[in-house]
Amino acid sequence: MTRAVVVSSSAPPTVADVDLPDPTEGEALVDVTYSSVNYKDGLALARNPGVARVDPLVPGIDVVGTVSALGPGVHDVSIGDRIVLNGAGLGETRHGGWAQHAVVPSGSLVVLPEAIEDSFAAAIGTAGFTAMLSVLALERFVEPGAGPVLVTGASGGVGTVAIALLAARGYEVTASTGRSTKNEASLRRLGATEVVDRGALSEPGKPMQRAAWAGAVDSVGGATLANVLAGTRWGGAVTACGLAQDSALPTTVLPFILRAVSLLGINSVDAPLELRRRAWERLATDLDPALLAGVTRTVTPEQAIEIGAEVVAGRVHGRTVVDVRG
Repeated sequence: MTRAVVVSSSAPPTVADVDLPDPTEGEALVDVTYSSVNYKDGLALARNPGVARVDPLVPGIDVVGTVSALGPGVHDVSIGDRIVLNGAGLGETRHGGWAQHAVVPSGSLVVLPEAIEDSFAAAIGTAGFTAMLSVLALERFVEPGAGPVLVTGASGGVGTVAIALLAARGYEVTASTGRSTKNEASLRRLGATEVVDRGALSEPGKPMQRAAWAGAVDSVGGATLANVLAGTRWGGAVTACGLAQDSALPTTVLPFILRAVSLLGINSVDAPLELRRRAWERLATDLDPALLAGVTRTVTPEQAIEIGAEVVAGRVHGRTVVDVRG
């Protein structure tokens, strides 16, 4: 039995006791310390069928804590290890991290670098992990100094971490946000050299536009991503990791065949273990904890329930950590 946030089709989300099975082969029991509030968690709270695929469900696509038991089989982690897990079906097809304990697939667990405390790992969360995957992909094509790199959805979780990571690597970062007036100072502290209003990108545009960006990190999709592709320079690259605006992509082949632009898909849910480890090793060295702390707040599980809808509506700046220790 564990105390957890529970989402079901028969009642509003609430905090209640949940039966917890023993870990089976390939699973680990984790004493959870922190989780976080992500876009998918907000969708799960609203019982979005594309996210909440079991009923009832404990949300929380992030788990940070300590391994307390292991099921049968061979594991790459040991009891007592401090670990982090992002995605891997948590908060979608199986109970997630908004609970004091969680049974999780051990094959996706990453032992936390010593430099990263539990609360910092939760502040990074899936959003920061996704941002790091985007940077790892982007830097194969775009070097620092090649020109401005655009970050869309810059006030959100992926955007804020991406700005900090790119700036730390020496990239010139332009932040696109719908809250430019309110959040400009914060985005500049993270490392953005320019802040632009998302309205310039969010409406349908021409299939080829002025070549403004050497590369981009996009978490928005839709017309925004189409415009970003249309405005990317020859040989540039754009990572796609979200659909806050739309899952459709109303573009043409012109940016790809006339400017050799690369569109790089980012999937944090199913990332293999070695890539997960590489990303977290880089997060330990590239991300300044003080910068992230400036755009992070910590809430209780009860408060997280209320914040989920705000995240989906795009009204939350930065990261929200959920302290589940009780």
